[in-house]
Amino acid sequence: MKLPVKYHLLNSTKKKEVREEYIKIQNGKCWFCLSDLRSEPPQIVTERPINLKLFPPRFLSNPIHLQHDHQSGLTEGAVHAYCNAVLWQYYNR
Repeated sequence: MKLPVKYHLLNSTKKKEVREEYIKIQNGKCWFCLSDLRSEPPQIVTERPINLKLFPPRFLSNPIHLQHDHQSGLTEGAVHAYCNAVLWQYYNR
């Protein structure tokens, strides 16, 4: 699979495939915090409070998200759900 891809063109099945490919390429590490995706993000990330009102319901229910650049629409990597919230809320990503 050739990455990156346009996020908005992916259905849920393709998003899962792309996310799995990034996990493999990233050796199971989060694109943002660089810690293991099977564990919780580090405290330096979780210390940032998240305003859950900014996010869709159940945003944090899936532990691993597919991060994409909101300007270009291109996928960037697999991230912890909390890291994705931090990227969105604090970095406009």
